[in-house]
Amino acid sequence: MTRLFHVSDLHFGTEDRDALAWFAAAVAAEQPDAVIMTGDLTAAARRREFTAACEWLVALKVPVTVELGNHDMPLFNLWERFTDPTKRFDRLERTVERPLVLPGVSIVPLRTATRAQLRRNWAEGIVRPHRLAETLALLAKAPPENLKIVAGHHPLGGLGSRHRTRGGRRALAALAARGVDAVLSGHTHEPFDIVVDGVRLIGAGTLSERIRVSPPSFNELTIDAGSIGVVARVME
Repeated sequence: MTRLFHVSDLHFGTEDRDALAWFAAAVAAEQPDAVIMTGDLTAAARRREFTAACEWLVALKVPVTVELGNHDMPLFNLWERFTDPTKRFDRLERTVERPLVLPGVSIVPLRTATRAQLRRNWAEGIVRPHRLAETLALLAKAPPENLKIVAGHHPLGGLGSRHRTRGGRRALAALAARGVDAVLSGHTHEPFDIVVDGVRLIGAGTLSERIRVSPPSFNELTIDAGSIGVVARVME
């Protein structure tokens, strides 16, 4: 059996230190096979926020994979946002990520955050054709017998107009055709587990002070006998 902890929206800079300590204690006690972090490590992509996030992730001492969130690109420095928006995220990714070798499961990234787009709210997701093509190419290399999980920041569909990812339904159709079993995401700060267009969509809550309805939480995924079990673990 493979156990994964799926966490999202840490928002260092507005992090909930009690929630971070609770999650780190669970990792230390239970030693999951990997931690999947689906974006928004920081609040505004400041250098000190990335430094704190990097130190915290390294201290978990388990394999970690991270995805880019909309808050992980500069919020106030527009020059940097347009010329080199992922510089600090890329540095963190090189520091904390190692190749994941998980029996029976392949985890593939899908980038949904972008520096700018032709609508008012740049925080919402977009699946650009070249990003989808990158994901599909990685899926083609995955062992055919493995469960296939795609990880990105924005949910791809089924949550109404408030969280509408452009190109999300088109991406879901392409992922379904490639046999993807689940898509992990964050962004909403609320856990969910739904099926849309034949693909299971699993969202994690937040470990920040930016809570909406649910308290801080993360998802525990168990992969066994070709199936995925999900439990949303909520901090009391």
